[in-house]
Amino acid sequence: MSTVRINSKIREEVTPILSELGISLSEAINMFLHQVKLNNGIPFELKSRKSFEINDGNGSYICEYGYAHNYGKTDLKELEKETKNNKTYKNAKEMMNDIINEDIKWYVQDWSYQQI
Repeated sequence: MSTVRINSKIREEVTPILSELGISLSEAINMFLHQVKLNNGIPFELKSRKSFEINDGNGSYICEYGYAHNYGKTDLKELEKETKNNKTYKNAKEMMNDIINEDIKWYVQDWSYQQI
């Protein structure tokens, strides 16, 4: 028999979940330890959730979700030119109405073309 120190807040949070599953906290800990033995390690993937710089020095990094981003090669002046004439909206409803109207225009135009 062993004594394990467990954070009281996490114990309070997981106890109802374990009860739903029909197991005690002690049984859950034993199950975890058996899985460590069977897997010869922690039975789930451990990941760091921190972003970090790639050593290229050009602004590239890997985000907390594991995706690589490279903003070092982005021409901000070109991006500003491309977005200068983009539409802006006061709210989501206005944006959705515009999208629907654009879809209707495309559909009518496409339908007219097919009728020729």
